[in-house]
Amino acid sequence: MLIDPPIDKLIEKVGCKYALVCLVSQRARFLEDKRADYLAQTGENSITMASKEIYSGKVKLAYED
Repeated sequence: MLIDPPIDKLIEKVGCKYALVCLVSQRARFLEDKRADYLAQTGENSITMASKEIYSGKVKLAYED
């Protein structure tokens, strides 16, 4: 279970639960594929790292029209 950052705060930042799941999974997949060495250095899993990046504002949801 994700405790830090709090899920309710992440939902507020993104807008809805569905968008949050899509954004976290997409970013986590990117981290696993392209930044595996960085994950190994930090010792965190990709879901936690992606959630922290979203919470800090490093990763944002981009809407397409």
